[in-house]
This record gives sequence, structure tokens and C-alpha cells, in this order.
Amino acid sequence: MRESGILMHLSSLPGPYGIGSMGKSAYHFVDFLEKSGQAFWQILPLAPTGYGNSPYQSASSCAGNPYLIDLDTLAEEGLLTKAEIDSFPWGQDPLRVDFGALYESRFQVLKIACGRFVPGEDYWKFLEENRDWLPDYSLFMAIKNHFGGKPWLDWPQELRFRDPEALEKMRRTLEEEIRLQCFMQYEFMKQWQALRAYAAEKKVRIIGDVPIYVPMDSAEVWTEPELFQLDEDLYPVVVAGCPPDAFTADGQLWGNPIYRWQQHAATGYEWWIHRLRAAGKLYDVTRIDHFRAFESYWAVPYGDKTARGGAWVKGPGMDFLRAIRNALPDLDFIAEDLGFITPEVRQLQVDSGYPGMKVIEFAFDSREESDYLPHRYPVDSVCYTGTHDNVTVKQWFDEAAEEDVAFAKAYLGLNSEEGWVWGMIRGGMGSVSRLFVAQMQDYLELGKAGRMNFPGTLTNDNWTWRAEEGFDADALADRIYTMTCMYGRCPRRPEPEAEETEETEA
Repeated sequence: MRESGILMHLSSLPGPYGIGSMGKSAYHFVDFLEKSGQAFWQILPLAPTGYGNSPYQSASSCAGNPYLIDLDTLAEEGLLTKAEIDSFPWGQDPLRVDFGALYESRFQVLKIACGRFVPGEDYWKFLEENRDWLPDYSLFMAIKNHFGGKPWLDWPQELRFRDPEALEKMRRTLEEEIRLQCFMQYEFMKQWQALRAYAAEKKVRIIGDVPIYVPMDSAEVWTEPELFQLDEDLYPVVVAGCPPDAFTADGQLWGNPIYRWQQHAATGYEWWIHRLRAAGKLYDVTRIDHFRAFESYWAVPYGDKTARGGAWVKGPGMDFLRAIRNALPDLDFIAEDLGFITPEVRQLQVDSGYPGMKVIEFAFDSREESDYLPHRYPVDSVCYTGTHDNVTVKQWFDEAAEEDVAFAKAYLGLNSEEGWVWGMIRGGMGSVSRLFVAQMQDYLELGKAGRMNFPGTLTNDNWTWRAEEGFDADALADRIYTMTCMYGRCPRRPEPEAEETEETEA
């Protein structure tokens, strides 16, 4: 079945409190997706943001981002007043997330709500169902806040090495902060489950992301350091990144600790199974970021200033993927197989059975034929105009080489009446890929200001884009719906019921 979807993070939705949330605008967007004939809403990770305000550098793989909790919903529940919410600053620009204002205000507001919260049966059930990660995460965050946000490597030695007596002392000392962390996770999950149930009613499925790596300053590394390549002092031996390429002369130095894959294999990949099972509770389909690292990964010596000194090291391959398939047979995955792809990586993607990704923006290098040209796509693939890490389509046309733009115009049959951006969207809609996904920014024909992230950089523009109020207008939904149906990607309509006649009744 041919389908399509739209990529847009919750944080990009409009709203009054500095960032998109799981409130009314999210429900309106689900309605917009239904009107547009879209079967999928693809979002970025829902985890708390970390270094560089990135949801891919989160302190937890299982936790939800408290910034996304809708404050108006808490007010409706009697946990906040509108006056209390409005008394805090939420940023000056409604089209940009102000993470500094959120950091200063959001937790103070949620602390007020937590003080009024009376735990009930649902809350205690939530704690029990999440006992495999929530106690460690809530303690981790409470200690981190106690020390002014310092990474755990800078904590006192007895806490770095998780001395049981020291941990128990902190649990008693930080009891109220731990309660706040548990409350925020409970409210996040309650609101998310309600939104996801609404999407399911509208026949809209959720595609989420699981970053392949976790950051050094995370509950996971602090809790189970033996699963990562760390030295006896708990510092990384090697860190993750990407080798130099045509875009980055020094490569990309991500800095995440790399897994000790032999240890994971010895446990039957238990940690990964737990992580992906948690993702399955949030999403209908999970996109596994940087899939190629399961075949081989770029390992950079810890302390290097660039990624140039790294080397390729073999990953766990099909042994890992078979374990995931056997343990989680009902979960659907997408392999993010972009970047430096070798025949071995391609074979692993094929053997996994997970559809790979095709990005139209990568197709029009006039110097050579590309695997990203739509006529070369396999059916079992996901076609994107571009991802959150790429330029918007309009920006691509504004900045690409003249000969590449000329190639795209000729290949796609672009014309001024339709518009170049919509012509590229048409190229993806018309491809043979089972699933087509476009960024919301592309449907809105936004240029550079609409870009979500520029990998390998730290700027105030990354992860901050927000849509204007009214972006999800019916006229735009109608235009998307028309194109979606033209290329056979609309949801199947129910057949009209046959009218009963005297003959059938007889």
C-alpha cells in the first residue's frame, strides 16, 4: 500500500508558552494530517533535549521531554492557574524556541503543579510499569540539578562510581526533586498517550526516532558503564563521529561513547531490546538513526579535536539485528542508511528487512548519476524531500549549483505555475517508494529560516524553528490531499454499504 506523511517535531507547533506542546495545536495538526490524506506523522525524538538543545543528545533514552508537557492541560486539571503560567517569561519570538527562557521558567511552573498533585492509582501504576529505568533516571537528574547541572563525570567520586551508601543518602536528601522528576514523566506520558490515541482514531500513525548513540552525560552511561568503551576512571576510550567528506573536511566529532558490543552480545543485547521496546510504547514505527554503524562505525580516540584521526571498526551486524527481530517481532523499523554507504552496509540493510531512506535533494549532482534519483528507488523504501538535518527544498534551489538546479528542473519537469518546491514534492509523491515523507517546511515553501538543524554546528538556530499560527489551513490541506490522491497515496475509503432490497431481504 502506498502512503505518505509529514515530518514535523512537536516543538515546532505554534503555541503561547515558548515551544510546541501536546496541547490543542497538536490535536489540530492531527486533524490537518487527516484532511491532507496523510497516514503518518514523523517526529524527532521525544526525549529531553541535551547538549546544543538537541533531542539526539538526551540524558535518557526512555524519558519524555518536560518542555513538551502542555501547561493549559495542567491548568484544566487544577494543577496550575492561567495567571501563574503567564507570570513567567517564555521568549520574545513566537517563531523560535527560546531554550534559555524554557530552562529558567518551565521547571519552576512544573514544580508548582507537582506541589498540588495528589497521586492516584494511575500514578502508582505508572511508577511500577517503569521501574526498570525511572528510579535511576530520576535520581540521576536530581543529583545533576543538585550540582548545578554538572555532568556526572564531575560529581564526587562516590557518586560517579555509584557507591550504594552514597546513592541512598542522595535519595533521602533529594526526595522532593526525585518526586518532581517522576511527576513530570507521568504527566508527559499521560498527555502523549492521549494524543497518540487521538491520532490512531484519525488513522494517523507516528514515526519516531531512536538515536543510535547516547551521550556521555546520560543516565544510561552512568548506570551501566560496563556497556560502553570506558577506561578505569570512567572516561571514554573512543568516541563516535563521521569521517571527513565533501561537506566537512574534519569530519563530524559527535563525542558520544561507543558501545562495548561484545558485552552487549553476551547479554543477548538486553539493553538494546529494552531501549527499542520503550520506543515501541511511544511510536508506531521507529526510525533507527545512523543504521550504518551496525555494520561498521567511525571510532575517534578520546581527546582528539576533530574526527580526522578516527578509524572504521566492525559493528555487531546481523547478529544484533536477528536478536532484535526475535525479541520484538511486532515492531516496525526504518533504517536511516544515509551517509557513507558501502556494499556491506547496503547488504545489511537488505538482510535486515527494514526499508532504507532515499532523499531527493541528494539526487541532482550533475557530475554523476545518483542512487537518489527517483527512477532508481526500490519499492521497499521511504522517500524524503529532505530530513531535519538537510536544507529545506526552497533553500536547496536558492543555494545549489546552477547546473544541479538545471538538472532538477529538467528531470522533474518543473514549471513556474506549479512552483519548483511543489514540483520536487511531486517527484517524491510519484516515486515507487511505499512511503513518501516531506517536511512541513517544504509544504510551506520556507527557505533558510525554516531549516531545523545543521549537523556538527552549535547555533541558536538549530532545533528552534516554529510554525506560524494558522499554518495548517484547510486550503493547504486540500492541495496536499489532491496531490496525495493523484499518486495513489490516500488512505482507502470505506466502500458504501449496499442498499437493502426486497429481493435481498427475501
